[in-house]
Amino acid sequence: MQFRSLDIAGLWLVELEKLEDERGFFSRLFCSDTFREHGLCADYPQWSVSFNRKRGTLRGLHFQAAPHQEAKLVSCMRGAVFDVAVDVRPTSPSRGKWVAVELSADKGAAFYIPEGFAHGFQTLTDDAEVLYHISQRHHPEAGRGVRWDDPDLAIAWPSAPERVISSRDRALPRLRDL
Repeated sequence: MQFRSLDIAGLWLVELEKLEDERGFFSRLFCSDTFREHGLCADYPQWSVSFNRKRGTLRGLHFQAAPHQEAKLVSCMRGAVFDVAVDVRPTSPSRGKWVAVELSADKGAAFYIPEGFAHGFQTLTDDAEVLYHISQRHHPEAGRGVRWDDPDLAIAWPSAPERVISSRDRALPRLRDL
Protein backbone atom coordinates (compact mmCIF):
# COMPACT_ATOMS: atom_id res chain seq x y z
CA MET A 1 0.00 0.00 0.00
CA GLN A 2 1.12 3.51 -0.74
CA PHE A 3 -0.30 6.38 1.31
CA ARG A 4 -0.68 9.68 -0.55
CA SER A 5 -1.61 12.68 1.59
CA LEU A 6 -4.23 14.97 0.08
CA ASP A 7 -4.81 18.73 0.22
CA ILE A 8 -6.48 18.74 3.66
CA ALA A 9 -4.50 17.31 6.57
CA GLY A 10 -5.85 13.93 7.65
CA LEU A 11 -7.23 12.88 4.25
CA TRP A 12 -5.34 10.09 2.48
CA LEU A 13 -5.57 8.14 -0.75
CA VAL A 14 -4.44 4.57 -0.11
CA GLU A 15 -3.19 3.14 -3.38
CA LEU A 16 -2.69 -0.53 -4.07
CA GLU A 17 0.65 -2.09 -4.81
CA LYS A 18 -0.41 -4.86 -7.16
CA LEU A 19 1.42 -8.14 -7.56
CA GLU A 20 0.35 -9.12 -11.07
CA ASP A 21 0.66 -12.26 -13.15
CA GLU A 22 -1.35 -14.08 -15.82
CA ARG A 23 -4.19 -14.73 -13.33
CA GLY A 24 -4.70 -11.06 -12.44
CA PHE A 25 -3.36 -9.37 -9.33
CA PHE A 26 -3.19 -9.60 -5.55
CA SER A 27 -2.87 -6.63 -3.22
CA ARG A 28 -3.39 -5.60 0.37
CA LEU A 29 -6.05 -2.90 0.77
CA PHE A 30 -5.75 -2.76 4.55
CA CYS A 31 -3.24 -3.71 7.25
CA SER A 32 -3.93 -2.55 10.81
CA ASP A 33 -0.21 -2.26 11.63
CA THR A 34 0.50 -0.11 8.57
CA PHE A 35 -2.50 2.13 9.25
CA ARG A 36 -1.40 2.61 12.88
CA GLU A 37 2.13 3.47 11.68
CA HIS A 38 0.56 6.30 9.65
CA GLY A 39 -1.48 7.49 12.66
CA LEU A 40 -4.76 6.36 11.09
CA CYS A 41 -7.71 4.48 12.52
CA ALA A 42 -7.11 0.74 12.38
CA ASP A 43 -10.31 -0.55 14.01
CA TYR A 44 -13.48 -0.82 11.92
CA PRO A 45 -16.32 -2.54 13.80
CA GLN A 46 -18.85 -1.76 11.08
CA TRP A 47 -18.65 -2.44 7.35
CA SER A 48 -21.34 -1.17 4.99
CA VAL A 49 -22.01 -1.36 1.28
CA SER A 50 -23.88 1.03 -1.00
CA PHE A 51 -25.18 -0.30 -4.32
CA ASN A 52 -26.30 2.32 -6.83
CA ARG A 53 -28.19 1.35 -9.96
CA LYS A 54 -27.88 4.55 -12.00
CA ARG A 55 -25.04 6.77 -13.08
CA GLY A 56 -25.56 10.20 -11.50
CA THR A 57 -26.76 8.86 -8.14
CA LEU A 58 -25.59 11.27 -5.44
CA ARG A 59 -25.41 10.33 -1.76
CA GLY A 60 -24.41 12.74 0.96
CA LEU A 61 -22.92 14.71 2.42
CA HIS A 62 -23.22 12.69 5.68
CA PHE A 63 -21.42 12.54 9.03
CA GLN A 64 -22.05 11.56 12.65
CA ALA A 65 -22.02 14.15 15.44
CA ALA A 66 -19.90 13.80 18.58
CA PRO A 67 -19.47 11.61 20.49
CA HIS A 68 -20.11 9.20 17.61
CA GLN A 69 -17.84 10.74 14.97
CA GLU A 70 -16.56 8.27 12.40
CA ALA A 71 -13.41 7.66 10.46
CA LYS A 72 -14.12 5.92 7.15
CA LEU A 73 -12.09 3.92 4.68
CA VAL A 74 -14.06 4.04 1.41
CA SER A 75 -13.42 2.01 -1.73
CA CYS A 76 -15.32 1.30 -4.93
CA MET A 77 -15.74 -2.40 -5.62
CA ARG A 78 -17.75 -2.07 -8.86
CA GLY A 79 -17.96 0.82 -11.31
CA ALA A 80 -16.65 4.28 -10.44
CA VAL A 81 -17.54 7.20 -8.16
CA PHE A 82 -16.55 10.81 -7.57
CA ASP A 83 -15.94 10.69 -3.81
CA VAL A 84 -15.92 13.84 -1.65
CA ALA A 85 -14.87 14.70 1.91
CA VAL A 86 -15.74 18.10 3.44
CA ASP A 87 -14.13 19.39 6.63
CA VAL A 88 -16.99 20.19 9.05
CA ARG A 89 -14.89 20.52 12.23
CA PRO A 90 -16.07 23.71 13.96
CA THR A 91 -12.61 25.06 14.85
CA SER A 92 -10.65 23.74 11.88
CA PRO A 93 -8.80 26.28 9.70
CA SER A 94 -9.92 24.21 6.70
CA ARG A 95 -13.62 24.10 7.71
CA GLY A 96 -15.76 24.15 4.57
CA LYS A 97 -12.91 23.00 2.33
CA TRP A 98 -13.32 19.80 0.36
CA VAL A 99 -11.27 17.19 -1.47
CA ALA A 100 -12.53 14.82 -4.15
CA VAL A 101 -11.01 11.67 -5.57
CA GLU A 102 -12.20 9.27 -8.22
CA LEU A 103 -12.52 5.76 -6.87
CA SER A 104 -13.04 2.84 -9.21
CA ALA A 105 -12.97 -0.92 -9.23
CA ASP A 106 -10.23 -0.72 -11.88
CA LYS A 107 -7.91 1.46 -9.80
CA GLY A 108 -8.70 -0.22 -6.49
CA ALA A 109 -7.58 2.67 -4.25
CA ALA A 110 -9.30 3.62 -0.99
CA PHE A 111 -10.08 7.06 0.45
CA TYR A 112 -9.29 7.51 4.17
CA ILE A 113 -11.57 10.10 5.78
CA PRO A 114 -10.95 10.93 9.45
CA GLU A 115 -13.47 12.03 12.07
CA GLY A 116 -14.91 15.49 11.54
CA PHE A 117 -15.53 15.21 7.81
CA ALA A 118 -18.78 14.91 5.90
CA HIS A 119 -18.71 12.35 3.12
CA GLY A 120 -20.61 11.86 -0.10
CA PHE A 121 -20.24 10.59 -3.62
CA GLN A 122 -21.74 10.68 -7.08
CA THR A 123 -21.70 7.59 -9.26
CA LEU A 124 -19.89 7.85 -12.57
CA THR A 125 -21.21 4.52 -13.86
CA ASP A 126 -24.33 2.42 -13.60
CA ASP A 127 -24.24 -0.37 -11.00
CA ALA A 128 -21.60 1.26 -8.79
CA GLU A 129 -20.88 -0.42 -5.47
CA VAL A 130 -19.10 1.37 -2.63
CA LEU A 131 -17.64 -0.38 0.42
CA TYR A 132 -17.25 1.51 3.70
CA HIS A 133 -15.14 0.46 6.69
CA ILE A 134 -16.45 2.59 9.56
CA SER A 135 -14.80 3.22 12.94
CA GLN A 136 -18.06 3.56 14.91
CA ARG A 137 -21.28 1.62 15.04
CA HIS A 138 -24.17 3.53 13.49
CA HIS A 139 -26.12 5.82 15.85
CA PRO A 140 -29.14 7.18 13.95
CA GLU A 141 -29.64 9.99 16.46
CA ALA A 142 -26.13 11.29 15.68
CA GLY A 143 -26.69 11.38 11.92
CA ARG A 144 -26.07 14.78 10.35
CA GLY A 145 -25.45 16.13 6.90
CA VAL A 146 -24.73 19.09 4.66
CA ARG A 147 -26.38 19.91 1.33
CA TRP A 148 -24.53 18.51 -1.64
CA ASP A 149 -25.08 21.78 -3.53
CA ASP A 150 -24.24 24.22 -0.71
CA PRO A 151 -23.01 27.30 -2.64
CA ASP A 152 -20.51 28.12 0.13
CA LEU A 153 -18.79 24.78 -0.49
CA ALA A 154 -18.97 25.07 -4.31
CA ILE A 155 -18.19 21.40 -4.88
CA ALA A 156 -17.43 20.79 -8.56
CA TRP A 157 -19.64 17.72 -8.99
CA PRO A 158 -19.35 16.01 -12.39
CA SER A 159 -22.16 16.69 -14.82
CA ALA A 160 -24.74 13.92 -15.10
CA PRO A 161 -27.63 13.38 -17.51
CA GLU A 162 -29.84 12.98 -14.44
CA ARG A 163 -29.08 13.14 -10.71
CA VAL A 164 -30.77 10.69 -8.40
CA ILE A 165 -30.86 12.21 -4.89
CA SER A 166 -33.00 11.16 -1.93
CA SER A 167 -35.51 13.62 -0.47
CA ARG A 168 -33.58 13.36 2.82
CA ASP A 169 -30.35 14.51 1.17
CA ARG A 170 -32.15 17.32 -0.70
CA ALA A 171 -33.40 18.65 2.65
CA LEU A 172 -30.01 18.78 4.41
CA PRO A 173 -28.91 22.21 5.71
CA ARG A 174 -26.06 24.34 4.46
CA LEU A 175 -22.84 24.12 6.47
CA ARG A 176 -23.29 27.66 7.85
CA ASP A 177 -26.68 26.60 9.33
CA LEU A 178 -25.28 23.73 11.41
